[in-house]
Amino acid sequence: MDVLAYNRAAWDHAVETGNKWTVPVGPDATAAARRGEWSIILTPAKPVPRAWFPPLAGLNVLCLASGGGQQGPVLAAAGANVTVFDNSPKQLAQDRTVAARDGLAIETVEGDMADLSRFPDRRFGLIVHPCSNCFAPDVRPVWRECFRVLRPGGVLLAGMCNPVLFVFDEDKLGAGEFVGRYSVPYSDLTHLTDAERRRYTDKNEPLVYGHTLEDQIGGQLDAGFVLTALYEDSDPSRALAQLIPTFLATRAVKPG
Repeated sequence: MDVLAYNRAAWDHAVETGNKWTVPVGPDATAAARRGEWSIILTPAKPVPRAWFPPLAGLNVLCLASGGGQQGPVLAAAGANVTVFDNSPKQLAQDRTVAARDGLAIETVEGDMADLSRFPDRRFGLIVHPCSNCFAPDVRPVWRECFRVLRPGGVLLAGMCNPVLFVFDEDKLGAGEFVGRYSVPYSDLTHLTDAERRRYTDKNEPLVYGHTLEDQIGGQLDAGFVLTALYEDSDPSRALAQLIPTFLATRAVKPG
């Protein structure tokens, strides 16, 4: 299966059906951002600390795998020069819709998050990468490309799934039982039977990968980043959230 193409169509479908991660911010959010009152999320609920951001005025910012009209328009309204890069044309269209509605300059580019070859070295001062590396089969190329396109001193803000999310039997979780079934690294392609996978593909839902912390955090360090901060978050709709934070976000800097 060409997962990149499948997930592109799945996220286009998510826009059509109003998935919450495809619903763009309203005009009040961009108006507030113009006044300096803004926040964004990388994970389900917790806002990114403002201290994590470099000054945004005139800063070249890449919103990586971040379409949907949520993070990009807020940062553009706060003064950044924003490029939104995403695999889904309809997700990118949400950013263009907000830009036209609210008079924002946002560049949108379609592509694979692991291939940023259309951008030159040291192009950006900030990369904002919400919890989307779970749609990449290998996250390490993503970190290497982020390092390349960031200027020295540039900042990478990344959300990610705690790999514990992928360990338990989903059917048992629905019944309140925590039964370990899968190993990590995890893939919907290799860990599920055809019948189990069809529960997602028949509904046009994206296919996902669960990466180890060694690849998600250690991969950033191996790419050359210096990790400067981390926080955890949870999605309260998930059964595991009652036991352990199921998401995390990191702040990493390219030395220079």
